[in-house]
Amino acid sequence: MSTLTDKTGAAVTVSENADKSRYEVSTEGTMAGFTAYADRGDQRIFYHTEVSPEFGGRGLGTILIEQALTDVRAQGKRVVGVCPMVAAYLTKHHDFDDITDPVTPEILAYLKA
Repeated sequence: MSTLTDKTGAAVTVSENADKSRYEVSTEGTMAGFTAYADRGDQRIFYHTEVSPEFGGRGLGTILIEQALTDVRAQGKRVVGVCPMVAAYLTKHHDFDDITDPVTPEILAYLKA
């Protein structure tokens, strides 16, 4: 997808790993974290995000989520933020309001199925 830098100035890469249904963030040649999704029609439901503790505080989670949401938009899909990190990002960054759908009981049931 794109190469960026984290708060330390280290190069960061975010890419979709479609086989694992997730976006991965890497820095210094190491995968530092991911955000996992499930597709439901035109909705991409983000349900879990994690960044390894040794990479904490570098802004990688924010970079990861922003790049993932940008890619979802480019694919013509909509976003559902079940994951607390994605939901918090969407609350603070309104540039994705136009493609964001609310979390509903149907979506939660879909994830459990």
